[in-house]
Amino acid sequence: MVRTGLRLILLREDDIEVVADARTGAEAIDVVRRLRPDVVLMDIRMPGIDGIAATARLIADPECPSRVLILTTFDDDEFVYAAIAAGASGFLLKDAPADDLIAAIRIIASGEAILAPGVTRRLIDQFARYRPHAANVASVASLTQRERQVLRKMADGLNNAEIAHALTIGDATVKTHVARILQKLGARDRVQAVITAYRSGIAYDDAASME
Repeated sequence: MVRTGLRLILLREDDIEVVADARTGAEAIDVVRRLRPDVVLMDIRMPGIDGIAATARLIADPECPSRVLILTTFDDDEFVYAAIAAGASGFLLKDAPADDLIAAIRIIASGEAILAPGVTRRLIDQFARYRPHAANVASVASLTQRERQVLRKMADGLNNAEIAHALTIGDATVKTHVARILQKLGARDRVQAVITAYRSGIAYDDAASME
């Protein structure tokens, strides 16, 4: 019933095509590897292989370009952290409005990342408890001063337009900086980059956001 409902919602959109659905984690892995969709809506609780494990396997597969949006009824920190650690690009609750789901799919398909409202702050608070990781400190040190400023604004939750306004630079310039930051940090998307920012300690460095 859930899969049918989601299909009906998404089929109303001209720019979204539903290429397949799957009942179990194993089926999901198989169909995604065969069809290579742009975005995968992944449930957490499924028979056999759960959504977290299925996500981890797909993200670890270099032949699989798909990005994963976790869609679940469970607003639980443990699931959120596990999903992000597995490489998911987004986390959304099933009770989110249909418009939010559609917007999330488009955002993830464009290469961005998204978390359900309220999740971002808890994620930040969780990583704030840890001491800076040497590897993350080293990777952030490879960034230019401007890139560190942009990363700090990303860690504050600002989107590209807001970063451009805050730093008095163009939107296209911000987009270029973000792309370089992701490349230098080896981050799959903005969420992974923000985690690196917090693990490195730069997210708490006010100087990083100064001109």
